[in-house]
Amino acid sequence: MKIRIDGNRAEITLGMIRLREIFTVTSMSRAYPDRARRQQYRVYVNLIPREIKTG
Repeated sequence: MKIRIDGNRAEITLGMIRLREIFTVTSMSRAYPDRARRQQYRVYVNLIPREIKTG
């Protein structure tokens, strides 16, 4: 699965922490600056779902 995360650096960092709790991150791009909004960036992430452990 490929997703794009937009936000400031703190938001992107927090988003990546949360995503890693649920998914396995296979690759992540560098933070690209947003042309329209200063202090905003975008990151492209490739993920695969983790196996769900059942009781």
